[in-house]
Amino acid sequence: MAKAKKQTSNYVDILSDFGWKYYFGREENKSNLINFLNSLLEGEHVVADLQYSNVEEDGEDVSDRKVVFDLRCVGEGGEVFLVEMQLQNQDFFFDRAVTYTSRTISRLAKKGTDGNGYELPSVYFVAVLGFRMDKLNSDKYYYSAKVIDEFDQEVLYPKLSYKMLVLPNFNKPLTGLDTVIDQWMYLMKHSHEMNQLANYLDKRIFSRIFAIGELANLTPEEHMAYISSLDRKRDYNNTIAYAKKEALAEGIAEGERKKAIESARKMLSRGYDKKDISDLLGLSIEEIEKLK
Repeated sequence: MAKAKKQTSNYVDILSDFGWKYYFGREENKSNLINFLNSLLEGEHVVADLQYSNVEEDGEDVSDRKVVFDLRCVGEGGEVFLVEMQLQNQDFFFDRAVTYTSRTISRLAKKGTDGNGYELPSVYFVAVLGFRMDKLNSDKYYYSAKVIDEFDQEVLYPKLSYKMLVLPNFNKPLTGLDTVIDQWMYLMKHSHEMNQLANYLDKRIFSRIFAIGELANLTPEEHMAYISSLDRKRDYNNTIAYAKKEALAEGIAEGERKKAIESARKMLSRGYDKKDISDLLGLSIEEIEKLK
C-alpha cells in the first residue's frame, strides 16, 4: 500500500474541503471571509458584516436538483454572496455560475413582490478555481464580470458581479505580490507548504489565518476530518496526474504509429516487400494491404 504524502506545513491547507470551511465558513472566523471579500471588492463595495445562510437551494419544482454552495452569506445591506472553491475541472463552469446566480435572483424577486416590486439586492458570485477556464489564456488569473454595454463598456447593471480567481494561472513569486488579491492567491496556492507568516503578507489581514490555522489547534475530531479531506484531495490529484500520463503515452504511441504508416507508404511506392515492411515497422500485413 502506498504511503500517504507527508504534510509539509504546520497549517491547515486552505485548498481542502475542511480548510475552506474552517477558515471561511465558521462564525468565529468570519472576519477572514470579510477580509477576503473586501480585497476582491476594493473600490466597489465594502462588506462590514455578514450572516451565514442556508447553502442549499431548491429548484423550481420537486424534480429539479438542489444547488449547494460552499458558502452563502448575506451582508448588512441585504447583498448576497455565493462563495465556492472548485478544484475539479468542469466544462461550462461559467454557465453553471450564471445558473446559480439566476436561481438565487429568482428566489429574491419572489420575496420582493409584496414589498418594493422588482428591486433586488446585489448578488456576488465568487469562485476560487483549481483549473483554467480558458486554456488559451494562461496568464489571466483574475476574472471580474458585470453586465455591460458592449459599445462603450458602461456598466448597465451593477448589482450582479462574478469574481473568479484561477490558481493555475497565478505564478507570481512571494516578492512580486503587488495587491492584496495577489497575497490571497499566493497563500491559497502555497498554504500547504508554508510554516510561518511571510513578511510580504499583510499582517493586518493574514495574521489571524496563521493564528487559527495551526494543526496543533485542531481537536482530535477536527484533525481526523482534516486528514480525510486531504486524502480526498490527493486522490483527485493522483487521478488527474494518471489521466495526463495515460493521455501523453497514448499521444506518443499514436504519433509513432502515424510515422510508421507514412514510412510504409513510401516503402510500398519504392517496391519493398510487404513482409519486409511488416518486420521493419511492426505493422501487420493487413494494415499494409490497406495502404495500397
